[in-house]
Amino acid sequence: MSAKVLVARLDSAGDVLLAGPAVRAVAAGRNGAPNDVVMVCGPQGAPAARLLPGVTDVLTWEAPWIVDPAPAVTPALTGTLMDAVVGAGIEEAVILTSFHQSPLPLALLLRLAGVDRITGASVDYAGSLLDVRLKPGEDFPEDQPEAERALGIAAAAGFPLPDDDDGRLRVTELPDVRHLVGEGPYIAVHPGAAVPSRAWPPLHHAAAVELLTAAGFRVVVTGGPRERELTATVAGPEGIDLGGRTDLPFLGAVLQGATVVITGNTGPAHLAAAVGTPVVCLFAPVVPAVRWAPYRIPVELLGDQHAACAGSRARICPVQGHPCLSGVSPEDVVEAVLRLSSGVPSLGSRRSIGRTDGRRQRRGTR
Repeated sequence: MSAKVLVARLDSAGDVLLAGPAVRAVAAGRNGAPNDVVMVCGPQGAPAARLLPGVTDVLTWEAPWIVDPAPAVTPALTGTLMDAVVGAGIEEAVILTSFHQSPLPLALLLRLAGVDRITGASVDYAGSLLDVRLKPGEDFPEDQPEAERALGIAAAAGFPLPDDDDGRLRVTELPDVRHLVGEGPYIAVHPGAAVPSRAWPPLHHAAAVELLTAAGFRVVVTGGPRERELTATVAGPEGIDLGGRTDLPFLGAVLQGATVVITGNTGPAHLAAAVGTPVVCLFAPVVPAVRWAPYRIPVELLGDQHAACAGSRARICPVQGHPCLSGVSPEDVVEAVLRLSSGVPSLGSRRSIGRTDGRRQRRGTR
């Protein structure tokens, strides 16, 4: 009988997609005995969890230390999670976090829900909250791709990536979108970003679409329901405007069919990586590219990675004029598209983020 293991990733869709290889490692189990993986995710990440191979069920819960704006901490809120964990019959948990997040609040709730074994990475003393604790910066380097960080936590729990798994991002089968994109090759442009500091200016996007269509490319522009005005501006008269017309599975299928995807440091960049499509990534350095750039696909990384905002985690650009991205011209983006579509890399761009063999560099754990 399969064990039920909870894998937690409580933030955005992109972060959940980056957890995919670790989820598959946990699902593979120990000594040939597979696990049933139940993911607990926030509202933004839950749709992505439903696309991950190896996930059998998804619990959606708003963590007060993750969600912004944060819900009030009440017995009802914490009780909802604990009741769901008890009801799912969870025996073990693997908590996946980024460098700025602590697994300990969730570990406490899981302990109270009766979870016997919990693994996580914590800079703080974990006491009895974690059975397996990795110390960031000691047991593993912080400057590594998020997918490999998650794989390291899973491996410390006793779930190494199987030898026949290449460690790339993956999603389950996606729907047919020919009725949306039409026939023939196309470039996909996703101009929106969850936070303003990561967005390339809309008129830069629009100019790039004009240049691409003038060069003979078909262009498809995607965005959420609240981004219809943005996608209409960017698509202009020549682009195909899909603003508000794609949920996450349909968006994944649109990106899968594209020759190249143009986007920022957003969930769709990681969704493109999960379907194997090259990305021109307009990457604001508010977070490090080595950790969050599209993983193990051909990438043209644009943007000043040494700008004053580097490492600030700012949601609103702290530098007047947003120079790290506004300095990237539409012509720069078109040239990057041409390089990726022809398979000729730029000497200054990162072609692939992450180890080529799918294995993280293992260090001692405790």
